[in-house]
Amino acid sequence: MQTIQHPFIKQDTVESRQYQLAIAMQALEENTLVVLPTGLGKTVVALLVAASRLLNAGGRVLILAPTKPLVEQHLTFFERTLELPDKQEGDCVSFTGNTPPKKRSDLFERSRFCCATPQVIQNDIINGRYSLSDVSLLIVDECHRAVGNYAYTYLAEEYMRTAKKPLILGMTASPGSQASRVSEVCTHLGITNVETRDETDPDVLPYIHERTVEFIQVELPVPLKRIVQIIEGMIDSRIGALAGLGYSLPKREGLSMKALSDLNTTIQERIAAGDATAYQAASLYAEIMKLRHAVILAESQGSIALSSYLQKLDSEGRSKKGSKASQRMVKDYRFSEVMRIVSGLSGEIHPKAGIVASIIRDQLINVPESKIIVFASYRDSVSMLVQFLSEEGITGCRFVGQASKQKDKGLSQKKQIEAIQRFRGGEYPVLVATSVGEEGLDIPATDLVIFYEAVPSEIRSIQRKGRTGRSGKGSIIVLVTKGTSDETFRYVSSRKEKAMASGVRRLQNRSDRDEIQSVIESFTPADESATTPDEVSGSNEPPL
Repeated sequence: MQTIQHPFIKQDTVESRQYQLAIAMQALEENTLVVLPTGLGKTVVALLVAASRLLNAGGRVLILAPTKPLVEQHLTFFERTLELPDKQEGDCVSFTGNTPPKKRSDLFERSRFCCATPQVIQNDIINGRYSLSDVSLLIVDECHRAVGNYAYTYLAEEYMRTAKKPLILGMTASPGSQASRVSEVCTHLGITNVETRDETDPDVLPYIHERTVEFIQVELPVPLKRIVQIIEGMIDSRIGALAGLGYSLPKREGLSMKALSDLNTTIQERIAAGDATAYQAASLYAEIMKLRHAVILAESQGSIALSSYLQKLDSEGRSKKGSKASQRMVKDYRFSEVMRIVSGLSGEIHPKAGIVASIIRDQLINVPESKIIVFASYRDSVSMLVQFLSEEGITGCRFVGQASKQKDKGLSQKKQIEAIQRFRGGEYPVLVATSVGEEGLDIPATDLVIFYEAVPSEIRSIQRKGRTGRSGKGSIIVLVTKGTSDETFRYVSSRKEKAMASGVRRLQNRSDRDEIQSVIESFTPADESATTPDEVSGSNEPPL
């Protein structure tokens, strides 16, 4: 294996790949967005740019990553590969919000390479603990997050304003298919150059491992079908009530998230204008969102996740402090019928859980040393699967976010790091994860990834798929419940992935920001007809 030869990179530590060198050379010239599928070495590109920048421009390198596990992962990699002259203790550091402010200031000022979560850097800059003036390279990992008020946005602007020798390197596997989102990322990071490769490029092909994708069709059990029918009837009633108040909505079958978002905007405008009936409309909107979420849980997750969610709604609706939407909903005779059916179910009746166990069992029989990741969008499903697999004699580890709510305890970042290390070390063969496991985890040689449900987000779909095929042959299996939102989400994400790949490819080699902007504006608009929320603690209710 040919390795990278560079004065600031340790010999024989990193494989030399021509496409990474070519991307790094371009990224040294101007603010660059690097779009590479997971497993093609975005971090190696960052290493090449960082080493060259430190060699030629001095100063310090600051790398931002959205989570502590990613921060620690980057620190470990750069400590292993960077060869700084006259290296001293404190040259390479990392810190998060758990590090005391005074210590953060000392660590930052002494460092030549610093890795941190963006929120803590933002807080320190606002409070004047240090400045970014001597940072010669800002690396923004998972830079598709650089939208809205996320800390990346503030830091990039502050950096470009105050740094003596600014240069930004943004890295992501998937910037998104929506023109507005890609435009926002490029604008916030001051991007004037885009570099991308995919598995079809000639210089990438030698490093690609075979990766198969299989979709398994699953029948929805009769009791869950009946529950869905009843809830859909409740949604129809709310749509009719809104029509009676003068709001125009498509029929339930065509009720997209975009239509619901537009409805909410209209309601808020009427509230601001003093329309007294708009408050009733807002309550009906809240009911539709809750009921729609219950349908998604029934179709894609199963009886246990659904039961947990309905119990929370029932408890909220019977409480004096509960919202009017919840109180009115639980008084609906159809809600009582749904609760009656759910209470009569024993264990998980959705066939997905059994299919997952069967797939994993076969994989471990054929390849006993396999590492397998199961992704599920909701915590209740993760907990159910870990228990279900345990009862089937399969050891799995729960991997969720930090937030705790009611009886659902999150994992601290320390626990997350420990879980990854134990999984990597082979202590257990299966990691069952929510969306927190989709982004940036360094888990090599994962043989199989199972989607418990299809996801409509092209970013999440690409990140899930990127967990396998990194250092050997990999398989991806997606479970799809027939005739449900699962099928819709499958096709939505596929269409968005293709739109994103095409759009990003057209961005490459544009000579300036105006040209990049003109290409972004020609992106195929993303279909927003279906979305699911990111991981939510506790009963999985979507934020309203």
